[in-house]
Amino acid sequence: MVEHERTGPLDPITWGISRIAMWLPMFIVAIIFFEVVMRYVFGRATMWVNETSLWVAGASYMFAGLYSMQQRSHIRIYILYDLAPRWLRRTFDVISTVCIVIFAVALIWGSYDDAVRKFMTWERFGTKFDPPIPATLKPLILITMALLALQAISNLIFDWNTDQGETPLVEDLEDLLEHVGADHLEARPTGETTDHNSALGDNKK
Repeated sequence: MVEHERTGPLDPITWGISRIAMWLPMFIVAIIFFEVVMRYVFGRATMWVNETSLWVAGASYMFAGLYSMQQRSHIRIYILYDLAPRWLRRTFDVISTVCIVIFAVALIWGSYDDAVRKFMTWERFGTKFDPPIPATLKPLILITMALLALQAISNLIFDWNTDQGETPLVEDLEDLLEHVGADHLEARPTGETTDHNSALGDNKK
């Protein structure tokens, strides 16, 4: 995978979080495998694996959203965006960023008191294992949304001056395709094209 370069002051933080989050799905797979072995091989099911996997997966999904924002990998209809003139692309970028910021502010504004209450009372999940999922994930949602809004603003500032609206990722991909094509031509055996053309001529005769 070709990653988008770090262009803003928030990007190193996002990259650091993503490097930690990339191991979380492997951790979930490991504990679920442990649960299957314990349940069906030893007949001793655990009471903590299911809730722990939900807990970790919730955090992983939020971190993935933040990383996707930094990488500009959320769904976009490129066929329309690329056909638009530069001023219209900038308009699209501003509108999308404003929508993201408004949503983040509304979510934080409406959920702040509830998140603080859950954290201060250390609210738990209400099961036998009873992990503090609400006490940790609810504040994490607000923190992640704040970072996501700041990341969107950082992306807008950098992309505003990107030449002709192309991101470095697109340019890197084009360079990679050109490089692969050049290597393929260089690796072709000498005389292959001539032999192929001669064979076509013989077939026509």
